[in-house]
Amino acid sequence: MNVQILDDYEAFVKGKAPEDVESGFEPSDLGDHLFDFQASIVEWACKRGRAAIFADTGLGKTAMQTEWARQVSEHTGGMVLIAAPLCVAQQTVEEAAKFGIHIQYCRSPADIKGGTQIVITNYEMIEKFDPAEFAGIVLDESSILKSHTSKTRALIIEMFQRTPYRLSCTATPSPNDHMELGNQAEFLGVMTGTEMLAMFFVHDGGDTSQWRLKGHGKTRFWEWMATWAICIRNPADLGFDGTRYNLPGLKMHEHVVEASEPLDGQLFAGIAQTLTERRDAKRKSMAERIALTADLVNSHNRPAIVWCHLNDESKALTAAIPDAIEVTGSMTADEKETAIMAFTHGSRRVLVSKASICGFGMNWQHCHDMVFAGLDDSYESFYQAIRRCHRFGQAHIVDVHLVSSESEGAVKANLERKQAQADDMAQSMVSHMRELTKQKIKGLAMEKSEYKREVAQGDGWTVHLGDCVDVARDLPDASIDFSVFSPPFASLYTYSNSDRDMGNCKDYAEFYGQFKFLIAELFRITKPGRLLSFHCMNLQTSKFRDGVIGLHDFRGELTRMFTAAGWIFHSEVCIWKDPVTAMQRTKALGLLHKTIRKDSSMSRQGIPDYLVTMRKPGENAEHISHTHETFPVDKWQRYASPVWMDINPTRTLQFKTARESDDERHICPLQLDVIERAMELWSNPGDVVFSPFTGIGSEGYVSIEMGRKFIGAELKRSYWELAKRNLSQAREIKASGLFNEEELEAEAA
Repeated sequence: MNVQILDDYEAFVKGKAPEDVESGFEPSDLGDHLFDFQASIVEWACKRGRAAIFADTGLGKTAMQTEWARQVSEHTGGMVLIAAPLCVAQQTVEEAAKFGIHIQYCRSPADIKGGTQIVITNYEMIEKFDPAEFAGIVLDESSILKSHTSKTRALIIEMFQRTPYRLSCTATPSPNDHMELGNQAEFLGVMTGTEMLAMFFVHDGGDTSQWRLKGHGKTRFWEWMATWAICIRNPADLGFDGTRYNLPGLKMHEHVVEASEPLDGQLFAGIAQTLTERRDAKRKSMAERIALTADLVNSHNRPAIVWCHLNDESKALTAAIPDAIEVTGSMTADEKETAIMAFTHGSRRVLVSKASICGFGMNWQHCHDMVFAGLDDSYESFYQAIRRCHRFGQAHIVDVHLVSSESEGAVKANLERKQAQADDMAQSMVSHMRELTKQKIKGLAMEKSEYKREVAQGDGWTVHLGDCVDVARDLPDASIDFSVFSPPFASLYTYSNSDRDMGNCKDYAEFYGQFKFLIAELFRITKPGRLLSFHCMNLQTSKFRDGVIGLHDFRGELTRMFTAAGWIFHSEVCIWKDPVTAMQRTKALGLLHKTIRKDSSMSRQGIPDYLVTMRKPGENAEHISHTHETFPVDKWQRYASPVWMDINPTRTLQFKTARESDDERHICPLQLDVIERAMELWSNPGDVVFSPFTGIGSEGYVSIEMGRKFIGAELKRSYWELAKRNLSQAREIKASGLFNEEELEAEAA
């Protein structure tokens, strides 16, 4: 046995896992202004080098990111740039000064003074700066990138891809906003957003028509995220005391004004159904909503924030509230900053603005009253606007007033539903990562699921639970008479989350890299002059994953790999498949009739199956002979045909009980007709047959039925368990006809 080959295979499997590469440094003299959990997070982020801190509002992201910036600057002797939303920059400068950290606010490189270590600017001005001048970059409130153009997001990711140290800070991101997580990972250089979606997510056009985590990819996704991100809603999530971070209450008050006139196109006042109708309802109720909002704010002398939706609302509200100051998008940066800081420092009691302008990053715990005079359709903006006041450090119950027209429907109930849904999703995200994060903060290695081998035996059969390469390398040289199987292909987390699963490969190259180890073992264990058959099909490519819509020559690549390993390309047969059934199941663009009417250059034929057979060089010591009675001419003519038109696609073993809820595809057992023909052609009764991908035991079932001995390997336990039952009951299955016709016919329909 070649020990080097074994070592290389184990190294290959280990290398398939997403790599956790720390590129940072050991921090020194962390600021004593940090709380215990903050110090632990900063220490981890410095060691990581490129990291994300997803900490809920009020947990001290400013303290953590400014201390991280100071550590990077002192470690490298270079400058660190912080990008922040408008006016958050000035607030950051003031807060950092309390910690003894000097930060200079600059709008262009010309503003940077000699000796400056940390520079902060606004997102709108970031492209003026040369990234090569900075050793580190911090994105403050990085979720704001979602409200910027794709051009801005791409610019920031591209600008800082060579910056050694990167930190992304935001409140807990929505676990349902996969593109936000992809943007974060891409900015940090962990993985591109496209790679992340291809690896962990599936877009199946179901009820949501959105990307969702693959069932078997969930664990691996959270493990991967935990290598580069800290997700925390309370210090208790990291094992620290979180009692002082319990938030005061949040009260939502709904105020509905009567609809004074029907919406456009309606005879009587009714509920808005479309986006256009909702806008019409807002416009026609504006005067009443402004009057009610002004009454609410003018009824007391406490600080208050008024969020509006329309420019005319903003102007009218400012006029109706004597001590209000307005912040609009048309203002210059200086004007916005002056107005926002006037409210922040208490010289103006009321702030009137849109959530898209002032709803991110600011700390306004001095205020616990706010009114939404108008709402848009973004829950993210609504949530962020509330969190300017309802955050850790707030001493009072926060009252949120929602003013709407009765034409807008149940606004409060809808928002509360979205809030509860968002809270559940965020809590789910934190809970998934909690234990992983605790291990990381404490410097412990993350626990990995243990790989276990088992074996089951019966009359003439042995089935191993384990990695097929691992099982094959334990078999003696030249001990197998015939092998038949259907190999998997690169399709991450479709049937399991094991790195040993050959389906769990991020691309074809990785799959072929792993499959070559099996080919070598199959060559070693096969007797000279004997054969091996694999069942496969060519694979569709997609625009998203591969960049083009077409076909990948899977059959050809496997054939070339086998011949490169010393096998002789013996034969192949094409197995006909009904293109109508394939079209109904896959909805493939090239098979749809509408495609040939629109542009037949995109039309193609259905994709057949192939049975490709390889022969090991040498003399076959035990001839495989047949008589005229057992193999008449007409039967041989059917078998010798290069195309098998008579394979029954529904004659397979029953598989429902082996399918797990997290499986992303139906199990596709190899048709019994195909196995029987191959075994009859290329093996003798009493021969030892091997299948490295046993699945539910189809090859083993046929082996027993035809008087052969069988050895199989299967990595997935639920399949292995069913394979054991199928093999131990092979004769009963044959007698009862427990095949799979009904299941496959139902699936095709």
